[in-house]
Amino acid sequence: MKHEEYDVMNVEGGSHVKMWTKGVPVEDEAKKQLANTAKMPFIYKHIAVMPDVHLGKGSTIGSVIPTLGAIIPAAVGVDIGCGMMAAKTTLTANDLPDNLGPLRSAIERAIPHGMSPKTRGFKGRDKGSWETPPTPVDAAWLQLKDEFDVVCLKTPKLKNTNNYRHLGTLGSGNHFVEVCLDELNFVWFMLHSGSRGVGNAIGTHFIEMAKQDMRTHFINLPDQDLAYLPEGTKHYDDYVEAVSWAQKFARMNREVMMQNLVAAVRTIITKPFQTHVEAVNCHHNYVQKEHHFGKDVLITRKGAVSAKAGELGIIPGSMGAKSFIVRGKGNADSFHSCSHGAGRTMSRTQAKKQFTIADQVKATEGVECRKDADVIDEIPMAYKDIDAVMVAQRDLVEVVHTLKQIVCVKG
Repeated sequence: MKHEEYDVMNVEGGSHVKMWTKGVPVEDEAKKQLANTAKMPFIYKHIAVMPDVHLGKGSTIGSVIPTLGAIIPAAVGVDIGCGMMAAKTTLTANDLPDNLGPLRSAIERAIPHGMSPKTRGFKGRDKGSWETPPTPVDAAWLQLKDEFDVVCLKTPKLKNTNNYRHLGTLGSGNHFVEVCLDELNFVWFMLHSGSRGVGNAIGTHFIEMAKQDMRTHFINLPDQDLAYLPEGTKHYDDYVEAVSWAQKFARMNREVMMQNLVAAVRTIITKPFQTHVEAVNCHHNYVQKEHHFGKDVLITRKGAVSAKAGELGIIPGSMGAKSFIVRGKGNADSFHSCSHGAGRTMSRTQAKKQFTIADQVKATEGVECRKDADVIDEIPMAYKDIDAVMVAQRDLVEVVHTLKQIVCVKG
């Protein structure tokens, strides 16, 4: 079935799926995964699918899943609270140095990034964590510590996770820090990260708890990663508390990184400038209670951003592609949501097989960034066309600023 704004996928024995995917590719595997999720008995109304949709673990990335009376931990995922932060500055392109290499190096020194290889017997410090956390990390951790101690009383195994030393750090994969220019040549700082190791530990633990509950009660599922926690159970309450804390950690993680990013830039650009002129800090992997169609429901956004009427959000492109600061239109059918990026068209393994370092160098021409074999999986051609993605969701958001990165730091 077609609608002026979206297509509808009817699912036998399940809720229907509304898809803002006109003009962009959608894998058959992703459609199957969406259908499996739509068959869960606690889906409220329908599932909303964003144009960056692609296959995920358990539930599809780029989907908005409304539920009543239950929550699916794998739909939230293990990078709980992953999201974006962007801040406009009073600097312009003319204030930037001709050689952007030292600027990139200063940012790399100021923000731990990457991840130590998970080799057998490795006991050293993760290179993506702090050896000695700086003052902004200490101040932020004080705001998180007491609540974390309560979470750990209920789930003791979380106590020894990498939390304090990961606060204010980037991670790896598609996480990044960027310096960008907007359409008027103003400089923006933008970054992408989440709840790091502690969020991963929380997500992994409760996904397993949900699976154990399903086995205990002999509940058959179309996909084991759709294991859920029913409202009113101990695991449900403990998960909601832990995931809420992880989302706070993720938001604060981005704030601390932004502080350190600004301080690093000031060591290279001595001209006084202001930042946070326009600032956005938004999750795109999270769950929270919201009011839709007359009811309070749990909304899980797995690779989707809140886009209430007038609300600002961030839709990044890939390395070398444009990014967008957007304003939500409050589309009810999308549960007030929009995409969280361009969305992958191929796996990381496939991208590394298909493209070369020469391809990466050409695709990121004009951007001061890594261009080695270890980041080929982030090449722009492994992602959907961001312009087509934006056209497909023109009923969900309007573009406020168009950003083009000139410096990109990846883990």
